[in-house]
Amino acid sequence: MELVRPGAEHVESYRAALVRHWSPRTETDESQPILAELDADVAGYLAGLDDRDPVGRTVALPDGSEVPRLPSFTRWMWDGEFCGSINARWQPGTADLPPHCLGHVGYAVVPWKQRRGYATRALASMLEEIRAEGLALPYVEITTDVDNVASRRVVEANGGELVAEFDKGAAYAGGRALLFRVALA
Repeated sequence: MELVRPGAEHVESYRAALVRHWSPRTETDESQPILAELDADVAGYLAGLDDRDPVGRTVALPDGSEVPRLPSFTRWMWDGEFCGSINARWQPGTADLPPHCLGHVGYAVVPWKQRRGYATRALASMLEEIRAEGLALPYVEITTDVDNVASRRVVEANGGELVAEFDKGAAYAGGRALLFRVALA
C-alpha cells in the first residue's frame, strides 16, 4: 500500500468505494454527495483535495453547520485499487486548531481492506509528508472515539501519546473521544 495524490487514474476505483457507501468522514455517510460532486466536475473535485489556500471557502460539519475551511491536502491509500483516504489540515502559523476541528489528521480505510495495517502505514507516510511541508508544527493532534480500539492502535503505533478524553460537541452529535499528539520533531 502506498499513498497517492488523488488523480484521474484513481477516480473509478474511488467511485466504486463510494457506490458501496464508504465515506471519508467516519461519523457520517457522505458517499452520495461526493458521487454527485464527482459527476458534476471530476477535475474540480480532485483539485479541492489539495486546498492550501481556502480563503472564503467553507466546510459542512456533520450537523450541517458551515465553518471556514482550513488549508488541507488529501492522499488516497492505493494497493492497485482504492483502499481509503487520509488528510492533513492546519492553521497557518500555529499548531492550534479551531474548536470545530477534531484534529490535524483524519483517515478512513474501506471496510473490505481493514486489518491489513494500511492505516498504520498511511499515517506514518502522512506524518513524513507533513514534516516535509515545512509547516513548523511541533506536533499533530489526532482524535478517535473512545471505543475505536483499532484507530487508537494506529495512532499509538505512530508515536501518539494520549493527551485527554473530551466530548466531541454538538456539531459531531457529542460522544466521548480521545485526543492524541504525535511529535513531529
